Amino acid sequence: MAVKAYGTYAADKPLEPLEITRRVPGPHDVQIEIAFCGICHSDLHQARAEWAGTQWPCVPGHEIVGRVSAVGAHVSGFKAGDLVGIGCIVDSCRHCPDCEDGLENYCDAMVGTYNSPTPDAPGHTLGGYSQRIVVHERYVLRIRHPESQLAAVAPLLCAGITTYSPLKHWKAGPGKKVGVVGIGGLGHMDIKLAHAMGAHVVAFTTSESKREAALALGANEVVVSRNPDEMAAHAKSFDFILNTVAAPHDLDAFLVLLKRDGTMALVGAPATPHPSPNVFDLIMKRRALAGSMIGGIAETQEMLDFCAEHGIVADIEMIRAETINEAYERMLKGDVKYRFVIDNASLAS
Repeated sequence: MAVKAYGTYAADKPLEPLEITRRVPGPHDVQIEIAFCGICHSDLHQARAEWAGTQWPCVPGHEIVGRVSAVGAHVSGFKAGDLVGIGCIVDSCRHCPDCEDGLENYCDAMVGTYNSPTPDAPGHTLGGYSQRIVVHERYVLRIRHPESQLAAVAPLLCAGITTYSPLKHWKAGPGKKVGVVGIGGLGHMDIKLAHAMGAHVVAFTTSESKREAALALGANEVVVSRNPDEMAAHAKSFDFILNTVAAPHDLDAFLVLLKRDGTMALVGAPATPHPSPNVFDLIMKRRALAGSMIGGIAETQEMLDFCAEHGIVADIEMIRAETINEAYERMLKGDVKYRFVIDNASLAS
């Protein structure tokens, strides 16, 4: 069935209205009318081919919330009218060790919500900048927040799980000192989640103007990373640091803030590499530099339930579809607090 969408046919072209086709729901499929879709920095990387392998046309969007409009004959967990979400995964091999462990995000055959091979036309997945999506029930998530918060829930499907998963894996909680590098789409969620988990949260920002905002989000302390005295005051004190910055920068400045056996995990994905860290900063205190990406389906559901229980949503700015290109340019300048969300109803006009 044809639906309206926004996408692009080339890396150097703006996003524009286009028409795409969604499959008729199969026996295990859930059809979702998309209400809202968050804009992730990775959308921009893909649409502009800053990451390798972009397929055209590219219809981004993997922070999807909406309402079920139809289900396949063998679907038992969802029904028409349910509020649901789709994150970054719409399929995987379902039988490898990663899938069996509920870590579909690390499956070598993971199918992303857009720009991944699929039997559906045009041969690759098309994302949430569209009116509708059809997904196998295994990859559909239940939304338990009030419907009035639905737009602000959308970024949880990527920004939320991208920060929740490493916080959980490295056991953030009471008695742990956790650093958050960058206060943007990912970082603002990281502060909220680490605070709700009971950790002592220190936010790092390059801008003095963000100090009060970070405290309001739940940070216990704020450090301006350009101030050497403020940085030195926290030397060798962190159990865990989550680095959300999606631009190349000096990692050593933060590695030296870790305790012995502390870890800094990277979740920001810059288009070009970070400068190589000093190996001695790692080996002298048995520190670890790690990476993390989203989470499996079960963990994403756990994150959504945790956020519903604690009243956590993203801070958003709602936009109409026709302003997506302007939003991309503003995102590059950091001119959003803290996540753009598309009102997908605007696609119909």
